[in-house]
Amino acid sequence: MRYRMQLCLSLILLVALSVGCSKRPNDDQIKNDIQTKVAADPDTKDSDLTVASNQGKVELQGKVPTPTARTKIEQIAKAEPGVSDLDDETSVDPNLGAAAPVSPAPVQQAKQVEPLPPPPPLIVPTGTQLVVRTGQALSSKTSQSGQTFLATLAQPVSVNGKPALPAGSTVSGTVVTATAKGKIKGEGQLDLQLTSISVGSHTYQIQTAVLGNTEKGKGKRTAATTGGGAAGGALIGGLAGGGKGAGIGALVGAGAGLVGGAMTGNKQIEIPAESALSFTLTQPLTVKPGS
Repeated sequence: MRYRMQLCLSLILLVALSVGCSKRPNDDQIKNDIQTKVAADPDTKDSDLTVASNQGKVELQGKVPTPTARTKIEQIAKAEPGVSDLDDETSVDPNLGAAAPVSPAPVQQAKQVEPLPPPPPLIVPTGTQLVVRTGQALSSKTSQSGQTFLATLAQPVSVNGKPALPAGSTVSGTVVTATAKGKIKGEGQLDLQLTSISVGSHTYQIQTAVLGNTEKGKGKRTAATTGGGAAGGALIGGLAGGGKGAGIGALVGAGAGLVGGAMTGNKQIEIPAESALSFTLTQPLTVKPGS
């Protein structure tokens, strides 16, 4: 009877030990549990960790971001059921968990637009008439050779339908010759020529035919003269069709001609201010586009 009781107790003990051993975590479970808990913890999740378990003896290898993370991993491993021993061979690497550099977004280069070629210059041809209005009075008696005078372009000039020289452009000229007529002999002479024209911010040098007028002496004091400007105006206007210097245009009118000196018997060539004169280009003029 006593033998049977001992046998039963032995069987119960064996069953208990078997049940206890079956409930003990195996090495794979220990390893997986430690890795899962390390990956879930915010302090240790950036670790590059390898976990090995052999009959409850755990070995840790790899790198951790901070000493705090290393300590916490050891705590997680030791607290794991079934762990009997721990060997920590991890090292601290501060670069673990650092934010990866963000590559800049590619910069899209703006599509280059080929600039339009500049328009070609306008060429005002030789023979073009420039009608100008004088800004001052000119005289064979009072003007001096080499003297500069100013005028404005009275009529616009176009080239192939495109405006080249707008009306109102400032024109400069020079008195080529100014000779007063003598009382008895000699001739009065007044020759003019244009030298430049300003269009916008550009000033162009120009060449024109000399515009001249000559009044010859009568040879005696009692020579007939005409007072006033009517006859003289007709004379100057007549020069537009030919004669020395290719003439002063018809726009001059009767009131802008030669003024006679009835009391002295001496005529001088007089061109009042605001007189319209016509000059002819003897060289082509190249005008920049957009002037």
